[in-house]
Amino acid sequence: MTTLLKPLVRIYGLVRSLAMYYGVPGKRRRLVRFYRQFLQPDDLAFDLGAHVGSRVRAFRTLGARVIAVEPQPDCLRILRWFHGRDPMVTLVPHAVGARSSSARMRISTATPTVSSLATGWVSRMEHSPVFAGVRWDEEIDVQVTTLDALIEAHGVPAFCKIDVEGAECEVLEGLSHRLPALSFEYLPPAHDHALAALRRLEALDPGSLEYNYSPIETMRFSLPAWVDVAGLAEELERFRPLGRSGDVYARKRGPG
Repeated sequence: MTTLLKPLVRIYGLVRSLAMYYGVPGKRRRLVRFYRQFLQPDDLAFDLGAHVGSRVRAFRTLGARVIAVEPQPDCLRILRWFHGRDPMVTLVPHAVGARSSSARMRISTATPTVSSLATGWVSRMEHSPVFAGVRWDEEIDVQVTTLDALIEAHGVPAFCKIDVEGAECEVLEGLSHRLPALSFEYLPPAHDHALAALRRLEALDPGSLEYNYSPIETMRFSLPAWVDVAGLAEELERFRPLGRSGDVYARKRGPG
């Protein structure tokens, strides 16, 4: 990509993200209705991989305090524009991983929503038909924090959204205790990553969580009832050949 074209591609990527997350009629209403089951007014929410802030907006609509964590400078500018004056939103300009450090992040200028710290994941996705045409064409240095460090600084979240493009296991390795509820992204080409993340969650407090799955941006669960980790693994196997991504949800198992 030429030096002249790169700023234009960067603007295109950001506009594309804004259109995707803010331009769909009724999407905000669906987000708020869906996340109401996890968040009440004055609850604390973590948004790891906040991107351009659509979940931050939904969480704030529900009255939650939000810790929005996002390492990409362009996305941070948008987050500051939308939420920088809101005292109930704290913006953290870091990535999240297994330990506090610095790291290189692979950036997709045209599709910044798939930028990632997980270089092995990026290498794998570059050969997946699902990501045909996507190019990771830039690298930046970012500071990395951990979930434990975020909890120490801000408190235990009632809900934690994790959208970190292949680095889910690393994020969960930086967590010492089970959270009340969380979600993480599922991609069929990275099925083994999701299973590894589930194993990590179960290792924190075996048998204490129940799970469900929401196909991409539907804001609806695919299962009529929450299931154990084996049941969730079966559900992911059902979606795997369909090629449909989505999000895994985990919450503390209720009485009985």
